[in-house]
Amino acid sequence: MNFKFTIKDKTEERSTDKKITIKDLLDDLDLSSETMVSKKNGNIVVEDALIEDEDEIEFIQIIYGG
Repeated sequence: MNFKFTIKDKTEERSTDKKITIKDLLDDLDLSSETMVSKKNGNIVVEDALIEDEDEIEFIQIIYGG
């Protein structure tokens, strides 16, 4: 399975033989789902969504403050 992911305008391609979720990818990238919004093929998804062949994943940093 091949897919692309984008973080801060940087896009990378990945290939894997196993099924992975958005959460698995976030963990692998040392990113927190609490500070990121995840999009799959242009739609916002939850972290347990499976990544499938040819998917395009985008992680958007949530900015907050006091």
